[in-house]
Amino acid sequence: MKKIISKAATLLEALPYIQRFRSQIFVVKYGGSFMDSPDPEERHRVARDIVFLEAVGINPVVVHGGGKAITRALEKAGTKSQFVHGYRVTDQASAEIVDRVLSREINPDIVRSIEEFGGKARGLSGPDIFRCRKFSVPNEDVDLGFVGEVSEVNVEPLRECIRRSITPVISPTAMGDDGNVYNCNADIAAAKTAIALKARRLVFMSDVPGLLRDPKESSSLLSHLAVSEVPKWREKGVIGEGMIPKVDSAVAAIESGVEKVQFVDGRIPHSVLLEIFTDAGVGTEVVL
Repeated sequence: MKKIISKAATLLEALPYIQRFRSQIFVVKYGGSFMDSPDPEERHRVARDIVFLEAVGINPVVVHGGGKAITRALEKAGTKSQFVHGYRVTDQASAEIVDRVLSREINPDIVRSIEEFGGKARGLSGPDIFRCRKFSVPNEDVDLGFVGEVSEVNVEPLRECIRRSITPVISPTAMGDDGNVYNCNADIAAAKTAIALKARRLVFMSDVPGLLRDPKESSSLLSHLAVSEVPKWREKGVIGEGMIPKVDSAVAAIESGVEKVQFVDGRIPHSVLLEIFTDAGVGTEVVL
């Protein structure tokens, strides 16, 4: 009986959040090492959380990554991956491989998993949704090649999905003004999507607990981060490498009207739901 009552208590804790967020748009950046797990249950459990969001009347929009699968595909093609400040250096041939892996392998797998749990999803290729300009790392004299920064989001296909209660699942490549396909950072693409759709929340899923004061110590989690504190933590090196695009994207989203941005660990079962529907949360929240 106590277990049954505790389940009811959990539902009641979630109730005010469900009421508050009903009909709102939540953009979820779906990424992390858990996506690469050989265990289908672990790989696809986030899909169940997405279906839960659908079921309670929230409109999820998914932008996914696929870093490890891309790295493997590039290695198979004889290309060793090189990163500069968290961005993958990409030549034209590599950009085409990236687009193929994301849109033909990872994207359909996510769509299929959402549908297997009873949800509705539609896969959308990045170049059909995103336009980009060539990206340059600020204050760095380095050419990243065919790496783009999303500059425009074609929202109508996304809004059509939302009107039909279908979750759009988008791969993070984009069409450049020169007609070439560019590899884009999925965090930036997700933030641009949240801004364009005027989303209520933006959730970044990865394989770290959130923003850590000490990357080697999970107990050093920063559970709350105000935008005004970002320069301080950047100077201290807490925000570095792969966290730079995430935090910069979070700040841009917050300053453009997104209410809250959350960093959660996709390896924790139901981390998205725990962060959104409980009082305590499990990751880092970024607010104005």
